[in-house]
Amino acid sequence: MAALNEASLNDAPQMADGSEGVSAPAASANSRAARKARKDDPTRLGRDSIGKLLVEFSIPGVISMVFSSLYNLIDTAFLGQALPDGSGVAVTTLALPVMTILIACSMIAGQGGNSLAAIQLGQGDREEVERTLGNSAVLLFAISAVIAVMAIVFIGPVLTIIGTPDILWDKTKVFVQISCIFFAFQSVGWGLSHFIRTAGRPVFSLMTSVIGTIMCIIFNYWFVLVLDWGVAGSAWANICGQAIGMVPVIWFFTANKNTPFKLRWRCCKPNLRLMLKILTLGLAPFCMQVASTVVNIVFNQVAGYYGALSPIGVQGALASLGVAQKVSWFAFSPFIGLTMGAQPLFGFNYGASNWNRVLRTYKITVITAVIMGAFWLLITRLFSNPIVVLFGVTGELEEFSNIALLIYTVMFPLVGFQAVGSNYFQASGQPLKSAILVLTRQVIFLIPFYFIIPNLAIELFGVDGLYGVAACVPAADLCSVIVTAVFVVIELRKLFRWRKEGYILPKIMQSSGSKQEKAQS
Repeated sequence: MAALNEASLNDAPQMADGSEGVSAPAASANSRAARKARKDDPTRLGRDSIGKLLVEFSIPGVISMVFSSLYNLIDTAFLGQALPDGSGVAVTTLALPVMTILIACSMIAGQGGNSLAAIQLGQGDREEVERTLGNSAVLLFAISAVIAVMAIVFIGPVLTIIGTPDILWDKTKVFVQISCIFFAFQSVGWGLSHFIRTAGRPVFSLMTSVIGTIMCIIFNYWFVLVLDWGVAGSAWANICGQAIGMVPVIWFFTANKNTPFKLRWRCCKPNLRLMLKILTLGLAPFCMQVASTVVNIVFNQVAGYYGALSPIGVQGALASLGVAQKVSWFAFSPFIGLTMGAQPLFGFNYGASNWNRVLRTYKITVITAVIMGAFWLLITRLFSNPIVVLFGVTGELEEFSNIALLIYTVMFPLVGFQAVGSNYFQASGQPLKSAILVLTRQVIFLIPFYFIIPNLAIELFGVDGLYGVAACVPAADLCSVIVTAVFVVIELRKLFRWRKEGYILPKIMQSSGSKQEKAQS
């Protein structure tokens, strides 16, 4: 028996055909390799469970956006503690339009290119995906260079446009210039990170964001609270953290052997036709951010006007409403993370003409967004005062900030539905519809309301006009939800008809230098 056991251990296992079998450790290694290969295969977007994929792709996106927004809150809180007169919070509120424009410039090439890449992957054209990635990277670098020059040449007019008062001019100038001149780190790192999710690695995409955010927080604490560098320290902290976060993104597409598509020099050759397609698909998120910029500029002017009429003053109005804005943005950020996770699912299955999966993805995403909105509505109702106190806001500012926060978030459950609707149209290659829906919430309704509702609050109800400024946000949200519902109903009818007819989506536009053109040459 002992001899038999020894022979069993020493001899390789034999299969029925006489060939050698695979040992248990080797089988385990092969199994792990197979699982990794499946995970790196982007075509699973058209096969695996939609609910499972949405969780896998959206949770990293949600965490990433929450971390990013949390950093903005912590950044503001550090400045509020370091500069108790409220000037630090006021500067970040004034600079918000510029920061939003920077995000928009990153989105138009990053999200636009990623939307195109997801559709191309769905159609099985990986060569075109690499061309799209390379041209997106070129666009991100070029846009960063233009912004850096403009920040030096046109800083005066920019500060005037965003409504910077004399008392905050120098601090705002320093903050804005540092952020713009070194924008390339954020632009390239954040813009290309979208492609990592489409490559089937949402957790790695999350990791790049978390690393950058954590480093931003560490640098911010050191520069602002320890070294007492003020708003300049806050700006430099952002740059240092974003530079560190960019490194793993570049590594993923250049040195990583397991990525399904790479960033190659030959694919970075500028292709105007392809770049135009990228910019067109990135139009919706770009419009959303530009619209936010316009709204923030109008907001700064309106808040300053009614703040001058209020006991809390202009600086107090900008600080207290700024707190409500930033907390609302933090609460809105999970919606963006959810739609970022859903975007590859929409794009891949739309490109593959898998209408059943497109419809199911939309249904699950909308339900999730509404639940998330209801959760954040509850949180702001239960913990509004502790949240406001974190920003160093006290006295009359604390009371008004609490009320403003409650007003800002009242429509949040329905805002989730609106966010998913506009993102779906972008992901499915319908940028004009997506841009229209974004503009309804950010511009078409909100800006006119800023000029109407505050005055009505004074004339009809005899209250401080600043309460009317806060009420403009949920009023615009409600109107945009109604318009989105109309667009979505029409789109769903089309998708149901296509599913019934077995419609196959034609190939999207190929860039010059594509395989077809090479074959003809």
